[in-house]
Amino acid sequence: MPSYSLFDEIPSEGHRLAFERWLDGQRASGSLRQPASVEVYRDMWGAFTAWCLGQSPAVTLASLDLRDLQAFQAARFGRKSSDMSLSPRHALRLMRLVDRVLRHHAAQTGEAPNMAASDWLAAHPEVRYAEAAHADPLPEFLSVAEAKHLITFLSDARPRPGLTGARRDSHAAFTWQELRNRCAVALQLGGGLTPGDVRALTLSSPISRGGRVRDRPWKVSVPGDGNSAARETPIAPWAGELLQHWLQVRAEASIEGDFLFPSTRTGKQWHKESHYKCAKTVLEDAGIDSREGGSFRLRHTFALRQLRRGFEPETVATWLGVEPEVMGRYRRVVAAPIDVV
Repeated sequence: MPSYSLFDEIPSEGHRLAFERWLDGQRASGSLRQPASVEVYRDMWGAFTAWCLGQSPAVTLASLDLRDLQAFQAARFGRKSSDMSLSPRHALRLMRLVDRVLRHHAAQTGEAPNMAASDWLAAHPEVRYAEAAHADPLPEFLSVAEAKHLITFLSDARPRPGLTGARRDSHAAFTWQELRNRCAVALQLGGGLTPGDVRALTLSSPISRGGRVRDRPWKVSVPGDGNSAARETPIAPWAGELLQHWLQVRAEASIEGDFLFPSTRTGKQWHKESHYKCAKTVLEDAGIDSREGGSFRLRHTFALRQLRRGFEPETVATWLGVEPEVMGRYRRVVAAPIDVV
């Protein structure tokens, strides 16, 4: 059993102080301003710290070496999940964070910097160059014609007072599952949500207070997870109208539970595979090719539209729940003469 003298570093405190001091420095210099980005970095550092403290003996900032980082990455790959948190791009961001905190810690203490993270990146070019242009293809998105067609298709599932004839009442033929599916796709295109975001939404997520039209949601509150902080993102008016109709149908059908888009009437959460198939079917029924880029094309289309409308990349990044650096791939599209809805 290792023993520590009065002046030895307590591992947990050492990790915490090093990160907080680095964070203070970033805020003071203006390099890190967005609360969402701060929370992402805090979660990343928290995962790294938890692994270090879970080792025997605990891994300190001074003792951290290449073997520790290799073991840390191996442990994370052993828990690979659907959110792609273990992709090369995520590993690059994590190792950069560790390297920056270690360098800042060394500058604060006057010690030689621990180069373990830098050396690890040098030894793993597949991670080191994960953000290179050839490894970061332009995002797939819908053309103006495709987006307009899909919006019309999705909106057929709600009442359309301005229409006449059979189309005016066509929404009455939809089952609650069919309406749920279209509304879920609408929030990806009209709000930039990921499939995981959609499944995590609750009945408290839609926000209508402060909107232009009474009772019509104009933004949604997205719960945080291990990779991004909780956030609010605006949704297009047409998507808000469809969401408003879904909330009414959901209540009339006495669907239980707190999830906004449950899998069953009893309120069970929508499973990833089932959600994927439902979204794929909606796109195919709309005549949209569902293979190239999948439903993430809807999120990319939202991001590009907001940039084209003049919103700052940092603002759009906050709505998407990503780091501002991610917006570079969208700006490459916006800078090109490509038609984006």
